[in-house]
Amino acid sequence: MGEIVAYFDRGTTQGVVEGINHKLKLIKRKAYGFRNFENFRLISFLHWHFAS
Repeated sequence: MGEIVAYFDRGTTQGVVEGINHKLKLIKRKAYGFRNFENFRLISFLHWHFAS
């Protein structure tokens, strides 16, 4: 309920956060065969062009 009120009061949404979560889920689906979390983290950083 608070999110709905915040949208009408300030015009804010959680669209950016939902987009990031969606991209992480897609990367996770593609990364099924990775052996450890470090490889998943590196692929995530590369996807968003962050330096590790």
